[in-house]
Amino acid sequence: MATTKTLEDLFLDTLKDIYFAEKQILKALPKMARAAQSEEGKAGFLQHRDETQGQIERLEQVFELIGKPARGKTCEAIQGILAEGDEIIEEYKGSVALDAGLISSAQAVEHYEIARYGTLIAWANQLGLTDAVALLEATLAEEKATDQKLTQLAEAQANPKGKGTKAA
Repeated sequence: MATTKTLEDLFLDTLKDIYFAEKQILKALPKMARAAQSEEGKAGFLQHRDETQGQIERLEQVFELIGKPARGKTCEAIQGILAEGDEIIEEYKGSVALDAGLISSAQAVEHYEIARYGTLIAWANQLGLTDAVALLEATLAEEKATDQKLTQLAEAQANPKGKGTKAA
């Protein structure tokens, strides 16, 4: 007979999921920085890489707080989002629309992370994991700030230079 799963189990599974996701994102960011055409884009992706390293360290602290080893669990959602980003890099290389595509891809990643961290915070509160809540909230604030920066970058780029010729 299967054991009944608890909110603790769900919290741990989701923590493993976002831990895996952050490590995949860490690997993807330098590639996105190399692909970006604008200096702001390159700098933004590299800055986010450094931030992501800190977020991984915070997650490791959360694992420590709950007495579990820091292990990832394959997250197909993030793999799909990152694969779409790779597709954009391939298909739009050298085009005026490349940076817009990269920004869009990065925002999909941010929105996924924002959803995950929001959920983890709610569950950590329910489980009385006060110290974990503080760590997760620090990361959520960074993810939201990155999302806002990406929006500003996208708006700054939405000028005639990005329009090019109409698609056939």
